[in-house]
Amino acid sequence: MTSLLKNNVQDLKGIGEETAIQLGEMGIYTINDLMEYVPYRYDDNRLKDLAEVEHDERVTVEGKIHSEPSLMYYGKKKSRVTFRLLVGRYLIQVIFFNQPYLKKQMNLQDIVTITGKWDKNRQTITAQKFLKGPQQKSGDFDPVYSLKGSITNHTLRKFIRNAFQLHQSKIVEILPSNLREQYKLMDRGQALYHLHFPDTVDDMKQARRRFVYEEFLLFQLKMQALRKFEREHSQGISQKYDLEKVKTFILKLPFPLTAAQKRVVNEISADMLSPYRMNRLLQGDVGSGKTVVAAISLFSSVTAGYQGALMVPTEILAEQHADSLNELLEPAGLQVALLTSSVKGKKRKAILERLVAGEIDILIGTHALIQEEVNFHNLGLVITDEQHRFGVQQRRVLREKGESPDVLFMTATPIPRTLAITVFGEMDVSIIDEMPAGRKSIETYWAKQDMLERVLSFMEKELAKGRQAYIICPLIEESDKLDVQNAIDVHSQFTHFFQDRYSVGLMHGRLHPDEKETVMKAFSQNELQVLVSTTVVEVGVNVPNATLMIIYDAERFGLSQLHQLRGRVGRGSEQSYCILLADPKTDVGKERMSIMTETNDGFVLSEKDLELRGPGDFFGKKQSGLPDFKVADMIHDYRALEVARDDAAQLINTKQFWKDEEYQSLRNYLESSGVMEGEKLD
Repeated sequence: MTSLLKNNVQDLKGIGEETAIQLGEMGIYTINDLMEYVPYRYDDNRLKDLAEVEHDERVTVEGKIHSEPSLMYYGKKKSRVTFRLLVGRYLIQVIFFNQPYLKKQMNLQDIVTITGKWDKNRQTITAQKFLKGPQQKSGDFDPVYSLKGSITNHTLRKFIRNAFQLHQSKIVEILPSNLREQYKLMDRGQALYHLHFPDTVDDMKQARRRFVYEEFLLFQLKMQALRKFEREHSQGISQKYDLEKVKTFILKLPFPLTAAQKRVVNEISADMLSPYRMNRLLQGDVGSGKTVVAAISLFSSVTAGYQGALMVPTEILAEQHADSLNELLEPAGLQVALLTSSVKGKKRKAILERLVAGEIDILIGTHALIQEEVNFHNLGLVITDEQHRFGVQQRRVLREKGESPDVLFMTATPIPRTLAITVFGEMDVSIIDEMPAGRKSIETYWAKQDMLERVLSFMEKELAKGRQAYIICPLIEESDKLDVQNAIDVHSQFTHFFQDRYSVGLMHGRLHPDEKETVMKAFSQNELQVLVSTTVVEVGVNVPNATLMIIYDAERFGLSQLHQLRGRVGRGSEQSYCILLADPKTDVGKERMSIMTETNDGFVLSEKDLELRGPGDFFGKKQSGLPDFKVADMIHDYRALEVARDDAAQLINTKQFWKDEEYQSLRNYLESSGVMEGEKLD
């Protein structure tokens, strides 16, 4: 960007102090900000044949006034101007609300251009815009901007046009010529101009295509550079594990590894052997066998002379991991210990002493692991489960407990590929995309509320076999806003329904963590046969005896959340069931229910969920680390995202990128974004 474009917007004619303040509220401070403030949509002004226009669609038509315009007043200061308009072979009615002055501007037989909303049933246009004479050739598309204060679309366009007339030639090209030629991309100044003032659909498409690629490339360059510097400066440890011992350990496992598990173990092993620090995300659906992969990785690290740590979000999950890892690792001679806030006094002191002395090989726990008093003898591998539940700071503290240990993040939330390469772009991603043999898939049914009695009799049969059931509700207590079943009401209904036959527990987010642990423990030990809960049971807990899940108002949940909830059952050898109680009013709601009954594949569901909900909802608004792109859309433009990622990875790893003149603008961008702070280029 040339220095002139960094000048304050007040340098432009017509922008005074007050207007500059309003523009500032829109994030526009400099001339460059103004030129890069792109529209979020376009109004299509092309003339259309009314036969092809949908009901309620915005339309522009040209025609001859066929009846004397009439003006009618009603209510306080409300008016309506109406007339008939002959458009081709159609005689339609046009209505203007609250613009009485228009009556004097319209005469019988005048040719006019009208823009408004088409009511197909009444053959009427409720008009917003009126032009005397045939359509003016000022472009087929009007850009629509996000506005604040008293600034209108028209005013903003005037400022932007003025900025382009004076400064378009100063817009600096940022993409190297080889990439522009390879993808036949417009140059930057031309593309930016066409985003604001497109003459044709093709202008608009080509301008947009150019900026989609640019935004993705810049973002991915940042990610790939972070990854490169992280690797090269991480001075990781090369863990020379004992391959024969690891092979023997795998052979002695109670079940064979799936092909996906073998692939992932090889990827992790290669990272551990390399001198760089591992920074890998392991994705695997509920039940795909991530724990076994974690056990093999921890075992490998111990054979290389190091200790391992596994950090999980809740105590009950820590206890379950400790049980299953003990079962796998203790027969191989490893010392596994559990550290949570419940471990106190002498027992705690003994664990901490044994840990620093190197007598404990694997430490499993909650965020208690990152407390200051916890010191390892020689930490080589850190694994965090459901890593998005820990803050970046917490993960960093654990990583700093050793001399640059390898780091593996695990998640059972299937993240669509597009999101994984965006949010976790600086990590390597491994995916376990196949289920162990013999695992029964959960049968899922969609039932409407009027089928509740049938659902309850099915539930009675399962409970009579000695099984357990979850009942999930969207809200804790009654809400005026949403007519949905709430956990407290449902709990009292089921307690009354089962009376002394079965015990019914209640779990929700407002309980104290200790209370939640107590309820979950009682359920996992079959002291409670039915657990009514909100979505707090989503992650973790393993209750193999629970074979039924009923989800009230299932249409209120996203697909990924429904899938996570469904994954709480189906953990034992018995056939499990998930029943979605839902009366969806929308097509999206109905589609969600159908998709859930058709597939158990979390990755298929996560891609569908992304299409139906969008990336912001997928992770929750702002905690996601999702970038705000001005033009690009991660879902619809995912192919461009993948191309940009490959290009960025290739560029970052070539010497030319760091030396050649044509990449200077991209290097400047990396420098200004803070990625290259303190970096010395060879």
